[in-house]
Amino acid sequence: MIGYLKGKLLYSTADTAVIEVNGVGYEVYCSASAFSKMTAGGTCEVYTYLQISEQNGAVLYGFSSVEEKNMFLKLISVSGVGPKMGIAVLSAMDSSSLAAAIAMQDVKRLSSVKGLGKKTAERIILELREKVGAVAQSAGTAAAAPLPAVAEGDEDAIVALQTLGFSRAESVKAVAAAKQRGAEGIEEIIMQALKTM
Repeated sequence: MIGYLKGKLLYSTADTAVIEVNGVGYEVYCSASAFSKMTAGGTCEVYTYLQISEQNGAVLYGFSSVEEKNMFLKLISVSGVGPKMGIAVLSAMDSSSLAAAIAMQDVKRLSSVKGLGKKTAERIILELREKVGAVAQSAGTAAAAPLPAVAEGDEDAIVALQTLGFSRAESVKAVAAAKQRGAEGIEEIIMQALKTM
């Protein structure tokens, strides 16, 4: 399994980057965020997911961070969402915006992604919210310190952070800290919370 690459960007197309690592060129389908950190001839790094299928053989997908890769893995676990659609979604909006859209059940925003229909957007929201809910329930056992009380309206931001792979305890504390710094509105709270995680 190839989970990470660091090397020289040889060239790129609209969808892929060819990264040379120790004399071998890896062709990687990258998210917009991963592309934004690359310059031709420069050193670049991507967190990768290797898909092996009868139809396409082996295909590498690249991401700018572990969090973005985790969001991609959650997306492709949803029935009807393949790797290329997952990359398209993460190229249309960053991980925190996507998490916010899922938490707020914003079907319109999700279905604005090219090629993503309303039914698939609804399925993404339904399946990912359920997964996050299961994680939240299983994480509710031993806590070293009491968590801050969850204010009304904060649950969506907490769920969005959990969708990105953080524990409920981490998410509750980060949301509370973001609000103490004056963050308002779910997107601003998520953005501020991510800076402390």
